Amino acid sequence: MILSVSRRTDIPAFYSEWFFNRLKEGYVLVRNPMNHRQVSKVTLNPDVVDCIVFWTKDPANMLDKLDLLKEYNYYFLITVNPYGSQIERNVPQKENIIESFRRLSALIGKKRTVWRYDPIILTDKIDIDYHREHFDKLAARLRDYTERCIISFMDLYRKTERNMKRLNAVAINEHDMLETAKILADIASGHGLKIGACCEPMDLSPVGIERARCIDARLIAEILGENISIPKDKNQRDICGCAASIDIGAYNTCKHGCLYCYANYSDKAVANNIMKHDPGSPVLIGNVEPGDIITERT
Repeated sequence: MILSVSRRTDIPAFYSEWFFNRLKEGYVLVRNPMNHRQVSKVTLNPDVVDCIVFWTKDPANMLDKLDLLKEYNYYFLITVNPYGSQIERNVPQKENIIESFRRLSALIGKKRTVWRYDPIILTDKIDIDYHREHFDKLAARLRDYTERCIISFMDLYRKTERNMKRLNAVAINEHDMLETAKILADIASGHGLKIGACCEPMDLSPVGIERARCIDARLIAEILGENISIPKDKNQRDICGCAASIDIGAYNTCKHGCLYCYANYSDKAVANNIMKHDPGSPVLIGNVEPGDIITERT
């Protein structure tokens, strides 16, 4: 089993105490986002979990807890973007994140610290030259601490479109996408980094960008040191190449407050959920409730 921690929220940044409590207990309960009463019980023992994939914008809270993961295989996807607090409202200073990225890489190796530059946004103030300049600066700071970078362009979902209107965000056309991708690919190559694109319908291989897989079966096989066969995740979009995994997060729980986030529906919902969080509960938000139907996840 591959454990995703988590597409839905930043567990390493905000809920690491809860996560390690769940590892100690050997299981976690996960609510179905589409059916509140449907709860899966997921076993977390090392003999069941083949690999853990951590998604985070700030790995600082994990740095002194890595010894608790010594029985597990894992890697980190760390998002470092060039945006300020107007867009990423509660994300720590980039200098601090870069320092944590470097420290993590020194502890676990650069193969297991993957940089995400995601999403790529264009507005009336953030243009292609802005990304050229800032991607180059970030790549120069991270080149010795990672092997590859995963990019993606912002999708204007209904909820993100509402948030991004205030910044005059624009839908990225094919011409701008190709031009931006070519620039980033050249910069990445110049810094010795492999670059891939996540969930992009457009083929970017002509400009030197392969299709990326965030839950990457090839990388997991390298970490495990053996050949593995994992099916594609049927719960993701058709163009997503990620391997199947079980996500233990919950929507409307991330405190970063990024305007482009698809996993938070409203600040009010996030605030209400944060108040319900109990580090000792088997569920990320709240606890087991009367009427819950708990099923063992195979």
